[in-house]
Amino acid sequence: MSAASIQHTTHQSTAITLDQVTLVRGSTVALRDVSLTLDTPRIGLIGDNGAGKSSLFRLISGLDQPQSGQVRIPSSEPGTTAPAIGMMFQNSDEQIIFPTVEEELALSLRHLCLSRAEAQNHVRNWLSARGLADWAPHAIGSLSQGQRQHVCWLALLIGSHRTLLLDEPFSSLDLPGQALLRKEIATAPQQIIVSTHVLEHVRHFERVIWLDHGCVRADGLGETVCAQYEADVASRLA
Repeated sequence: MSAASIQHTTHQSTAITLDQVTLVRGSTVALRDVSLTLDTPRIGLIGDNGAGKSSLFRLISGLDQPQSGQVRIPSSEPGTTAPAIGMMFQNSDEQIIFPTVEEELALSLRHLCLSRAEAQNHVRNWLSARGLADWAPHAIGSLSQGQRQHVCWLALLIGSHRTLLLDEPFSSLDLPGQALLRKEIATAPQQIIVSTHVLEHVRHFERVIWLDHGCVRADGLGETVCAQYEADVASRLA
């Protein structure tokens, strides 16, 4: 085993773990000697721009490889071939590939090896059950930025992942959209990790991790860690 790696564990282990992970991007140390066990159903990720939040997500999702340390990802749920990790990018335009909603959602079903007609039928039935039957044929180009963000969320849900990573998911949403997403995050069965600058969306979480210059500054109850971060920001601006 090399010094830096990403492993997929057996399904008996359900926690994402990072063991003394360092990630360097260009000349910047994005994460420095980070060790975490991510075993809580809802986890918030906070910190300044450049603190390492998106870098942590890219490591967990396999988009980047660490220079040192290990990232261990649980295997998919027993009985499913769905990828264990699903990620929503901060910019939906970087994530959406296909021209219509139903085609984009069907991409999340590729692990099922369905025919095009079968995937289309599955997506339409799934949307109909959520009261969104009319969304299926919509062209992505006709949707608002907030609606595109919602398509990315739907693509994660239909994909049956074990863990969902949401990178600034509220940034493009109006107040009704934020309220809807917050409600759906609360009721979704998957583990969800939310990176956000809007602390009110994670303050009630059982666990929040504060990243600072690539290191874990605090890790604990959401209300406590958010208050610590707010106090630090206030002291820096004083």
